[in-house]
Amino acid sequence: MTDRTPPPAPPPPTEGSTQETLRPVAYLEIKAAALLMFTLALIVGSGLFLMYARGVFEPTQILVLTADDSEGVVVGMDMTFSGFPIGRVRRIELANEGNARITIEVPSKDAHWLRSSSVFTLVRGIVGGTNIRAYSGILTDPPLENGAVRPVLRGDATAEIPQLMASARELLGNLNNLTAQDAALGSTLSNVQQLTERLNGPGGVLGALMGSESDAKKLVTTLDRTNTLLARLDTLAARADRQVFGADGNSKDALVPELRAAVGQVNDLLADTRTSLKKVDAVLVEAQAVGANAREATNDLGALRAEVESNLRKIDSLVTEINRKWPFARDREIKLP
Repeated sequence: MTDRTPPPAPPPPTEGSTQETLRPVAYLEIKAAALLMFTLALIVGSGLFLMYARGVFEPTQILVLTADDSEGVVVGMDMTFSGFPIGRVRRIELANEGNARITIEVPSKDAHWLRSSSVFTLVRGIVGGTNIRAYSGILTDPPLENGAVRPVLRGDATAEIPQLMASARELLGNLNNLTAQDAALGSTLSNVQQLTERLNGPGGVLGALMGSESDAKKLVTTLDRTNTLLARLDTLAARADRQVFGADGNSKDALVPELRAAVGQVNDLLADTRTSLKKVDAVLVEAQAVGANAREATNDLGALRAEVESNLRKIDSLVTEINRKWPFARDREIKLP
C-alpha cells in the first residue's frame, strides 16, 4: 500500500527572501528586453542597409514602357543595358487604351545611358525568364527626359515553336516518303547499284555507257580503225609537206619556191604595166591639149568665115551699084583678085 500522506507545506516566505527572489527575475527581464531591442535594431539596420544597397534612397528617373502584352514581366525585375542592370520595374498597370504600362525607375547615375533614340525590347526566351533590354546606338543624342513614354519591341521565341514543330513534322513526313519501299529514292538506289555492277563487269565504263558488251567491242574496233586512218593521214601530210616544201624545206624541186618565182615574175609584169599606163596617161594628156587647141582654132575659123562672107556681100553690093551706074558697059564680068 502506498503512503498517501500529503507533503509538508513550505514555510511562509519572509520579506527578505522575497526581495532576493525578485532581483534575478528583474535582471533577466532587463536582459531579455535589451536583447530584444538589439535584435530589433539589427533587423531595422539590415533592412535600411538592404534598402540603401538596392538604391532606395538614391535619386531616380521614371521611364514608362508600353507593350501589347506584359506576360512574364514582374515587379522588381531589372532592365539591362549591355548586360548591366540600370533600372528596375516598380509598377505594372493596364492603360485606358488596353495596353500594358511598365513603370521603370532608373538611377540618375545610370540615366545617361538612355538617349532620345534608344530602343527598348521585351524578349522572352525558350529557356529562362523575360528580359527588358535597352539599346542606345548613338550616345551623342540628347538624353532621355524624365517620365518619357516609349514603346517596347516584343520578341517571343516561344511563338515560333508551333511553326518549328510544323516544319519538323513536314520534314519527317518527307523523310518517310523518301525512305518508303515504293519511293523514287529506292528506285534510284537500285539503278545506281545496277550501274555499279556494270562498271565492275567485263566491259567496264564502255559497257555501262553502250549498254552491252558487243556494242562496247564495236566502239573499240571503231577507235582502232580511226587510229589507223589518222596514221595514214599523218603519212599523207608528211608527203604533202615534202612535195610542197621539199625534203629539208629548201629543195629546188619544191612547189613553194616555184610559186615564189612565179609571183616575182607577176610582180615584174605588173611593174611594167604600171610604167606603160603612166606613158599612156601622158599621151592622153597631150591629146587633150591638142583637142583643146583644135577647138580654139575651129572657133577662130568660124569668125573668119563670117568676116569673109560679110566682105563678099559688100563686094556684091558694090558690083551691083557699079552695074547700075554704068549701064552701057557690055562686059559685066568682074574678076575678083
